[in-house]
Amino acid sequence: MSVAAIILAAGESRRMCRPKALLPFRNGTFLTVLAETLGLYCSPVYAVFGFDAEQLMASAPASVIAVENPDYRLGMLTSLQAGLRAIYEPEPAAGDKIACPTRVLFTLVDHPALANGTVRDLLRSDASLAIPRYAGKRGHPVIVRREIALEVMAEPVTSKLNDVLDRHRSGIHYIDVDDPAVRDDIDDPQLYQDLLARDGARV
Repeated sequence: MSVAAIILAAGESRRMCRPKALLPFRNGTFLTVLAETLGLYCSPVYAVFGFDAEQLMASAPASVIAVENPDYRLGMLTSLQAGLRAIYEPEPAAGDKIACPTRVLFTLVDHPALANGTVRDLLRSDASLAIPRYAGKRGHPVIVRREIALEVMAEPVTSKLNDVLDRHRSGIHYIDVDDPAVRDDIDDPQLYQDLLARDGARV
């Protein structure tokens, strides 16, 4: 089954005071490292930008398809919807055939340390909705089948993503992983430094 990936990078990064997508990490940035990891298993890989979109889209690696969400201030759901529209509602050129992914994986850009094995384990699940879990708590990335992706697209912007996920709670396949990166939430400089220290200790 074909799987597309969406990296959500539309936030203002107020507490970080600089775009999280461009934070240096390993031999690249949050965005480039995460795109490389997802690109091993997913195609195509999209990145959704909002705040300072022009600069960030220009800085996006060639391996990703950049998408702008002008409604990013309305919340993360609108960014996911923008990415899903780019996947499922493109206007094909005459004679073109656009493959429709049967599943979509999505994650926040502040999960750059995501292990390859975590993505691989998620993709091995044949559930309609699979979510990784570390130390008993769920995180990212999330992978959904096309029918749930289309449901997310149709959700009112006043809703939350969890409203959709909760409607499918009985079908969620939780995958326990030994990967703290699924729970990362790198929102300020101290958390960034903590991530760098953790990742340095891993190596």
